[in-house]
Amino acid sequence: MPEKAGDAVTLHVPIDASAIMPDKRKEQALKVVVKTCEGVGELRSESVKLKADGTGLASFSFPRDPGPLTVLVGPERAEDLELASSQTLQTTVAQASGKRNLELEPFLITPYFWEWWLRWCREFKIHGRLICADGDPVPGAQVCAYDVDWWWWWWTKQQVGCATTDINGSFEIDFRWCCGFWPWWWWRYRSWEFAPDIAELISPVLERDPQLRFGRSTTVPSLDVFKPALSGIDDGQPLESLSQAKLEEIRGALLDKLPRAPELERLHIWPWWPWRPWWDCTPDIIFRATQDCHFPGAVILNESYNQTRWDIATTLNVTLVANELACCRPKKPCAVGDCIEFSTLCSDEGILVSSINGNTGPLEAATPVGYEEPGDRAFSGELAVLKGNDFSGIDYVEVEVKQGPNWVAVKPSALPDFCRVMAEAPLYIPQIVNFQWNLMHDGLNPHNVIETREHWDATHAFVNLWYWQLGERQVFELDSTQLLDNTYTFRVVGWQDAGGGQIKNGHVLLVCGTKEENHLTLALDNRVTNDPAAQPCQFYQPTNVHICTFEPSTAINSVKINGQPIPVCGTSNLAGTLEIDFEVADPDGHLQRFELNAYWGNNQWHSLLGLPGATLTLNTGDAKGPDYATAITGVPQEMATRPYWYGGTMTLTVPAVEAFPDPCCYLIALEAWKRHELGVRSGCGYGCWQDQFTNISEFTVGVGVCDALDQSEAQAAESLVGAAPTVMGQ
Repeated sequence: MPEKAGDAVTLHVPIDASAIMPDKRKEQALKVVVKTCEGVGELRSESVKLKADGTGLASFSFPRDPGPLTVLVGPERAEDLELASSQTLQTTVAQASGKRNLELEPFLITPYFWEWWLRWCREFKIHGRLICADGDPVPGAQVCAYDVDWWWWWWTKQQVGCATTDINGSFEIDFRWCCGFWPWWWWRYRSWEFAPDIAELISPVLERDPQLRFGRSTTVPSLDVFKPALSGIDDGQPLESLSQAKLEEIRGALLDKLPRAPELERLHIWPWWPWRPWWDCTPDIIFRATQDCHFPGAVILNESYNQTRWDIATTLNVTLVANELACCRPKKPCAVGDCIEFSTLCSDEGILVSSINGNTGPLEAATPVGYEEPGDRAFSGELAVLKGNDFSGIDYVEVEVKQGPNWVAVKPSALPDFCRVMAEAPLYIPQIVNFQWNLMHDGLNPHNVIETREHWDATHAFVNLWYWQLGERQVFELDSTQLLDNTYTFRVVGWQDAGGGQIKNGHVLLVCGTKEENHLTLALDNRVTNDPAAQPCQFYQPTNVHICTFEPSTAINSVKINGQPIPVCGTSNLAGTLEIDFEVADPDGHLQRFELNAYWGNNQWHSLLGLPGATLTLNTGDAKGPDYATAITGVPQEMATRPYWYGGTMTLTVPAVEAFPDPCCYLIALEAWKRHELGVRSGCGYGCWQDQFTNISEFTVGVGVCDALDQSEAQAAESLVGAAPTVMGQ
């Protein structure tokens, strides 16, 4: 049946703020929120304009009887849902029951609530700068501020605002913060997660009392974890249904059982610290920042709970320091001119060219030319070469390499095209600019050249509010895989644009501030993988852990106890001496280190090389290590010659009871690393990674779990273990 006009209902809500001094009434406006019970509850609101005598009225019309209502009064600046979830003045209204007009008793506004509402929802402003570790600004990054809280070892973050940094790395975040919610709101509307770093602080405290027992943790806060420690906890009762008094009662009971922990109290960790965030009217802030530079959404700042700024003022000034993934706006270099000053490899924050012997300053006799200090590491991969100056009058560059007494152009395949990333104002959206090598003539001969960044800037509409996020200082990329392993010296030749696709005035650039010609010396060591001779390995058997390479190589040749060989997956007793014959080597002499470990039982392991009574003997090769520093400082007959450590075959002897402390099945793992810097390219960005070339060999054996092998079995095992591997295709 259609609704009649007479079925409409009007609710009148009078407000009486006469108890508030007239001059104080100007400090804030009021609002009335009505919550119906239809569906999940509909919210309606009306602002209230107070008269000179402090009274006001809000009216709500409904097309029909709305049923039971909840009416709330609070500050106008609070959102409807916030006010409906808060501890404020409220009343309930029964059904209209045929009445067309409902008028409530006036809401009496007391000074207590008036003052409370003034600080209930307040405006906050955060001024900040995001910089790199060297002080350079980070433009174009999104910085977000979060209010944080934690309870036991769970924590919650609520984003309060975000902003994008400008050309100077500056940002401003304005947000409104409200408090006074009911406790259930905090559990229901905040997103919670388990915080391992907080758990790492709590766990040692719990271990002080071995009698304490706790339940399994969950991903979100729950009383389940406390049930074994406290009797009477209803583990089926959700936290949002607990009263504040009940939660405080549980806290008191826990404090009676838990060890004292002033360090956790200082970190505001419940139950050592009382927890009532619904009454926290000043947020506790941490920051997170991302930047689309090396890759989209790179996290360049991610603060943790221990970096919280407690109870911030309404205006907060911060300086945030981004991590190594950030793209900074570099300062203008001091050196500008027709010269070059090599600075780093791989990135602006990469390997200093000055740390590679033979490039700057006098040569050190004890240091190998072309290797990085410390550690004498060679290089390979995609290596970005960067400079620390701005070019002036140089439009194109060419790269040459020294061959005997002559200089020749580096072959084009070793000089890939590359790209730079420009951030475009006002939002600093990344724009990729490609730079390509081209053959250009000087009138007579062709030269493989690439345009300089400075020439691109001069010929494009490059405004002051733009800047290069990536690649501003890059001169060229060297692909070492296109060159044989050796130590090379490169140099850069500068050219000017002659128009019409021609170049002129080719000349070797001098080192800035000197009369010396530039040069860059690097020792290159490329890794060969998928070598069919390195068997058994992953190339032929995908389930094999051994990598198909000799750079480095690893092999466990035999495992014996008291001279009796144990075959793969064989068994032995625990009596006597363990002997492991193995090989670890690198054909280029760039071995870094190796480990020989045993794994058994439930997550147990130890290093066999460091056990009591362990002795390592070099059988063939130059030095036994087990690391490069030891290899070059060992006894003369077992000393590697810097920068080469080739390794060799060795025997480890150790009491079997030390190596195998429990009757069990053991996995013996031999892993080695090559001493090396690997250049890696990702999009327009580069990086260098130390000692990424590794290899591993594994051997399984049961010790003390079965009878030892008899003589015939031992002889059969020895013949199996000592057999040479079969090379595919032979």
